[in-house]
Amino acid sequence: MPITVLIADDQAMVRQGFGALLAAQSDISVVGDAPNGVVAVAEARRLRPDVVLMDVRMPEMNGLEAARTILAAGFDPPVRVLMLTTFDIDDYVYEALRAGASGFLLKDAPAEELVRAVRVVADGQALLAPTVTRRLIDDVTRRRARPVAAPALNALTPREREVLELVATGMSNAEIAAALFVAEQTVKTHVSKVFSKLNLRDRAQAVVLAYESGLVTPG
Repeated sequence: MPITVLIADDQAMVRQGFGALLAAQSDISVVGDAPNGVVAVAEARRLRPDVVLMDVRMPEMNGLEAARTILAAGFDPPVRVLMLTTFDIDDYVYEALRAGASGFLLKDAPAEELVRAVRVVADGQALLAPTVTRRLIDDVTRRRARPVAAPALNALTPREREVLELVATGMSNAEIAAALFVAEQTVKTHVSKVFSKLNLRDRAQAVVLAYESGLVTPG
């Protein structure tokens, strides 16, 4: 089955351009578009796409509020949201990831990066560019002068905590496997257990928790 995508952006040219690019892929189907957040929410409910490409700044209802509404609906299977932004330092980065967005993509990213992003997010992974990760860490540090207690961390084994720390630095499963001298499948198992124990959707929320709790500190 192809990956179904809904494109929400207030600029018609962006919707059409992204739509044409994605529709040209054999494994992706663009099922609809929306010019604002209100329509995006309605279409997400009607179409239940795998991925919503959501512009941050839109009229009537901005992308952040639309993302919150869609993600709070708890669709099964889940509808994943990939935020689109003109600047990687957008003030909505932190809030969107806290709300459960699967990541951010710059509008001027290369075409192949957009296609890859849709596939990555549809697969249940998070997409965080290094610049966005740094911004997220800065936001967490600024907003949380003191670490926030996270008792659930006590349920993790020492190796699971180690894996979470590496996930929070932005490392992929393959990179973590190389760093720990274990098989990539072993890392995947650890990551899955960490997410389950901490009730996390994806790597984006793992980054937030790791820095908010003080498990990892900016450095």
